[in-house]
Amino acid sequence: MTASVPAAHLAQLNVATLRHPLDDPRTAPFVELLDPVNAAAEGAPGFVWRLVEEGAADATGLRPAGENVIVNLTVWESPEVLWDFSYRSGHLEVMRRRREWFERHAEAHLALWWVPAGHLPTVGEALERLDHLRAHGPSPRAFTFASSYTAAEAAQHLEPVPSARPERTAGSAPPARAARPGDAAAV
Repeated sequence: MTASVPAAHLAQLNVATLRHPLDDPRTAPFVELLDPVNAAAEGAPGFVWRLVEEGAADATGLRPAGENVIVNLTVWESPEVLWDFSYRSGHLEVMRRRREWFERHAEAHLALWWVPAGHLPTVGEALERLDHLRAHGPSPRAFTFASSYTAAEAAQHLEPVPSARPERTAGSAPPARAARPGDAAAV
């Protein structure tokens, strides 16, 4: 008899370093695409959750990875549905234009990992997974589309581990809230 694998969802974090501030006219086309892309993500099959800043429609005001770095943290039912949204929808056009708005990253900027179904990852947890990927390469703990692992392979890593990075404190970015399907405006 084999042990059963707990139900799992795929979490993803990507970070992007802005070339110009969000209120700069050169970044305006990206900002204009935020609401439509977020709405498309929320309406996509397999979408579970995305991080948004308290009182905002997105997470662009949160800067836990640096003053000019924006974060996107989402949860999906499977790698296939995330891939379909990322590369087989209108989101692909935004990705094709990313060099207009974002610097090229010399190190990993995307991390994927499995979470227990119903678990909403924290920003600290997500940044720890990205740090792990950068330090150790792809593993069942943190991986990429190109070097992925199944939920069964990652089962020992499903439980969240306390973050190596401190959570934001008073005077930092405001707390975030979850966006669920149906919320207004996942980039």
